[in-house]
Amino acid sequence: MKIALMVWGASSGAGKSLLATALCRWATREGLDVAPFKAQNMSNNARVVPVHADGLTDGGGALGEIGSAQYFQALAARVPPHVDMNPVLLKPERDTASQVVLQGQANAALSRMGWRERSALLATAARDSFVRLAARHDAIVIEGAGSPAEINLAPQDYVNLGTARWARDLAGARGRLRALLVADIDRGGAFAHLHGTWALLPDDLRPALTGFVLNKFRGDAALLAPGPEQLQALTGVPLLGVLPMKRDHGLPEEDGLYAAPTGGGSGPRIAIVAWPHLSNLDEFQSLAGAAAPRWVRSAAELDGSDCVVLPGSKQVSGDLAWLRAQGLDRAIVAHAHAAGRYWASAAGCRCWGGARRP
Repeated sequence: MKIALMVWGASSGAGKSLLATALCRWATREGLDVAPFKAQNMSNNARVVPVHADGLTDGGGALGEIGSAQYFQALAARVPPHVDMNPVLLKPERDTASQVVLQGQANAALSRMGWRERSALLATAARDSFVRLAARHDAIVIEGAGSPAEINLAPQDYVNLGTARWARDLAGARGRLRALLVADIDRGGAFAHLHGTWALLPDDLRPALTGFVLNKFRGDAALLAPGPEQLQALTGVPLLGVLPMKRDHGLPEEDGLYAAPTGGGSGPRIAIVAWPHLSNLDEFQSLAGAAAPRWVRSAAELDGSDCVVLPGSKQVSGDLAWLRAQGLDRAIVAHAHAAGRYWASAAGCRCWGGARRP
């Protein structure tokens, strides 16, 4: 590895995944041998990929899971995705517990451990993956998680701070680490977010911060003045880019249900039950091109649907209880008895079976 580019965010949802994906495509177009990396994702949106860099998904090697973002970043970089690109995947099952997927495989023992207790073990495995990846590529685009300025989590933050230090140390005297910090200006307070994050960065990593990026901007960029100049005077860090609001980029949202997969309103009317512990919800985005999908959370919202979809779930018992509390269990059974179509995933089938039982 000759260069590592770290993409930090001033908050969750700032646009780290989108910016990292764009940088992977730009770098490969410039002729660089580039690969993406994120030490840890927290998401129920995942893709199945080879465990080893030389493995094949057609049966030529072991398979495992990584977050969707690194899968698409690998495609943008035009390199085969594999588990070293996202060695730790946390799949939330409830508010206080997640399934730990380590090196592509679910690990029950780590899943039972407390977050702080298992962090050192996860960090070691993640660093091993990063070292292997760095040995294979000239450039690594690294996506952080949340914010690097969560000072209450700093001792265990191997995703933002630890990875940056690994990259700095591995690049050595001939290499270099550069970092960008992106903020969502659409939410307001972006300059404060950028300055506050810069101020709270560890002293040894602050010099790596090369530039700020404002994401999701709407309007006339000239109206930003004199904000960027004042921010640079305070921090010494320039504003390197202003990215426009772009809702139709086609990349999945990692951490939650941000928007319904709405299309133009034509085609079959598909009701997707949006229970609390959805998994792989991003897969339904493609329906918008051929149908009229929508998320539903109440029995009344099923009216007029041509098909009901019961998606994946990371906590079947909890989602079935929610289904019954909303009265959706009876509504879905009534829809099926009225010759309505329905489709269920593996976990959705279990909820369907529970919905049919009193």
